[in-house]
Amino acid sequence: MSTAVPDRAESPATVVDALIIGAGFSGMYQLHCLRDRLGMSARVLEQGDGVGGTWYWNRYPGARCDSESHSYCLTFDKDLYESWEWSERYPEQPEILRYMNHVADRFDLRRDIRFGTRVTAARWDARADRWTVETADAEGGAGERFAATWLITAVGCLSSANVPKLPGLESFAGDWYHTGQWPHDGVDFSGKRVGQIGTGSTGIQAVPVIAETAGHLTVFQRTANYSIPARNAPLTPEFKRYIRENRPAIRELMQSTPNGHAFAIADRSAHDMTPDEREAVYAAAWEKGGLQFRATFRDLLVDKAANDTAADFLKRKIRETVKDPETARLLSDIDHPFATKRPPIDSHYFEAFNRPNVSLVDVRSDPIERITPTGLTLRSGAEHALDVIVFATGFDAMTGPLLNIGITGRDGLTLKEAWREGPKTYLGLGVAGFPNLFTVTGPGSPSVLCNMPVAIEQHVEWITDCIAAMREKGVSRIEPAAEAAEGWVAHVNAAADATLLPMAGHSWYLGANIPGKPRVFMPYAGGMAHYRRICDDVAAKGYEGFVKSA
Repeated sequence: MSTAVPDRAESPATVVDALIIGAGFSGMYQLHCLRDRLGMSARVLEQGDGVGGTWYWNRYPGARCDSESHSYCLTFDKDLYESWEWSERYPEQPEILRYMNHVADRFDLRRDIRFGTRVTAARWDARADRWTVETADAEGGAGERFAATWLITAVGCLSSANVPKLPGLESFAGDWYHTGQWPHDGVDFSGKRVGQIGTGSTGIQAVPVIAETAGHLTVFQRTANYSIPARNAPLTPEFKRYIRENRPAIRELMQSTPNGHAFAIADRSAHDMTPDEREAVYAAAWEKGGLQFRATFRDLLVDKAANDTAADFLKRKIRETVKDPETARLLSDIDHPFATKRPPIDSHYFEAFNRPNVSLVDVRSDPIERITPTGLTLRSGAEHALDVIVFATGFDAMTGPLLNIGITGRDGLTLKEAWREGPKTYLGLGVAGFPNLFTVTGPGSPSVLCNMPVAIEQHVEWITDCIAAMREKGVSRIEPAAEAAEGWVAHVNAAADATLLPMAGHSWYLGANIPGKPRVFMPYAGGMAHYRRICDDVAAKGYEGFVKSA
């Protein structure tokens, strides 16, 4: 189906103060801030048929949050923060979506959200000092046209599905699915031969659940990954009481830590202990489970020798768990330091390979050559017969969702051209040459290195305060200065280089999962709390680094 939209240059536009693209956490909170706090007219444009963003689309088997539930929520409103009680340590997608609908209901947000609306182009009109935005409906037909002074992208960092361009996919006689575009009524794997391609965070969540019903599950692994047990369980009455009694302290802790989670990084080095003492620390963290394993020592992400102690422990745990020696070898043959790629947590991922109906295929040594009508073929000529293919191949992260919008800024400059050599932003919030455009959790911000609701609240509140200040001062246009953006990109690179993160050469943090995408480290690795201070300082200095005009 063609995605072209008919020319509507003469059609009247719906004029609002602000347009927001996306109805996830970011878009909903941004709507609330602009409409209900500042009294602006605002609309959210959302491609899906409901709120939720990531959690509207990601309904694959095993989909869960990897932030603990008591920290994965909006905290800006006391009543909202205190009114929701989670059921599990790591909530499943349906529970998170219920929470997001609760947020939409509480603040009456749906009346200003246009669902089933895909943005096809956004162009800056210099004569009118505003954005003109064109849309299409769910069927690809011409949608409503908008004009707005402010344009805020709240499209998420992981919303542009990456389906590999494998030869022959169109010939496959079975069914295939991408985990980020999962059918809302689910998929029945009963008795079927299923092939899953991809073993990142999503794939690690999906394998154990698919294996429960599939006739046989073949996992095609290019990159072996660390993973830590989630130890997921229903929240106990005692823990629920602890949350109720300590919400302000929990919120303060989240806002003070580098990664926005409700736990602090231990102030000790991995070198401070004897091997036996260090082993005991890792063993306790393994038994507790979850992302807090990364916080056992302060130097795991900055000292390779310290990181090796954690990596060696985790590889040994994989080999202890998986019974088949060759499968265990492949799963533990990890080529990057621990936590330099997104570190998954799992519910019995490695144990799944002990099932008789699960097998592992190494496609690093023997890559997938093509999809056939009956399955797939490897470069060696080995054939795998499949009824279903599941692509757990991730996303065109951080830049993909923004480039897909078709944004054109000042003097006809497209965002695609501006980012030809990689994304360039100021603070991850704005782009030089694109007036009155703000990007929530854009490249150059902590975003995916952080518990997302914490980053989102900071971004939305900063953007809201900036717009309020500009309106109060009669400023009609604001955009980053080119030199400020260049300086920020250099700072983002320096922050990454101060860690081990760039050592993971195949990471989507670098865009390495997308053929032809510039290799640039995209998120800000300087920590959320430090980033917050930088943004506050920029605002306190009259939005230093931005060019403003009446």
